[in-house]
Amino acid sequence: MAHLVAVLALEGVIAFELGIPARIFGTARDGEGRPYYQVATCTVDGGPVGTSTDFRIAVDHGPELLERADTVVIPASHDAGPDGVDAALTPELAAALRRIRPGTRLMSICTGSFLLAAAGLLDGRPATTHWSYTDRFARMYPQVRLDPDVLYTDDGDLLTSGGVAAGVDLCLHVVRRDHGSAVANAVARACLVPPWRDGGQKQYVEAPSPVETGGFSTTAVRAWVLEHLDEPLPLRQLADRAGMSVRTFTRRFREETGASPGQWITTQRTERARQLLERTDLTIDQVARESGFGTAASLRLQLRGRLDVAPSTYRRTFRTIPAEAGPEVRRAS
Repeated sequence: MAHLVAVLALEGVIAFELGIPARIFGTARDGEGRPYYQVATCTVDGGPVGTSTDFRIAVDHGPELLERADTVVIPASHDAGPDGVDAALTPELAAALRRIRPGTRLMSICTGSFLLAAAGLLDGRPATTHWSYTDRFARMYPQVRLDPDVLYTDDGDLLTSGGVAAGVDLCLHVVRRDHGSAVANAVARACLVPPWRDGGQKQYVEAPSPVETGGFSTTAVRAWVLEHLDEPLPLRQLADRAGMSVRTFTRRFREETGASPGQWITTQRTERARQLLERTDLTIDQVARESGFGTAASLRLQLRGRLDVAPSTYRRTFRTIPAEAGPEVRRAS
């Protein structure tokens, strides 16, 4: 049976965010075309709700849907955002949230995290929200472990995302977590979006344009790095390739990606290792070398720290070698 994703539409729901779960989860299918997820929309009372634009939506489900859901998604709503969340958390909404079974995965998109925080569901847990509201969120909910920079947070059964399109990133992350990179990448291709984005929210925060940049960018160096992840990549070498000093290169890199060169490279190496674990039968030592981690011990340390899982366990969970996989699938010698 397909995993049931219930999307809770509140009064004033933002239409774009409302459609993200259905588009991303609804596109995820197995090799025979069967859907991995069933996505359904509900409201607090089963009636229609207004949206942030000039139309209303009618739904087929009321709060009873939440009792059956495996995942519940709360998109952003103007009425339940920073300025109105206390008024939006009515007894009826609180009762609807209590219908959610313990252990159900909860997700918020953009300022939907304000509602989860107001309901006490984020106390002591990591969370994020749209960058323009992070200061207000921190003042309103100091008990939440707010991370203002990341595109999304994943604390197992509780996930939050930054603004708008970060909801796409979050949903793709969940598909990847549930079914592996091959499925998530196929969804991303179908939706014409990148399978993941580098950096965090800082790259989207309004800031003065850099002065006297000379037209230099780290884009070409990043493309080169992706072809040489299995090699040592000292910072000086990368700066020289970009024709910049180390200091200028590091600053420009962070401006363009939201991460330091070292952080970015580690993320790319981790993603490369995940792909190799999923799509080849290379040994763990070979995966470590080809992804640039050098040793199996280093690879285990990185996957434990980033994914909380060992390489062998990850491979067993997400093994996805297709029968028709061509030259990309290599055999261990």
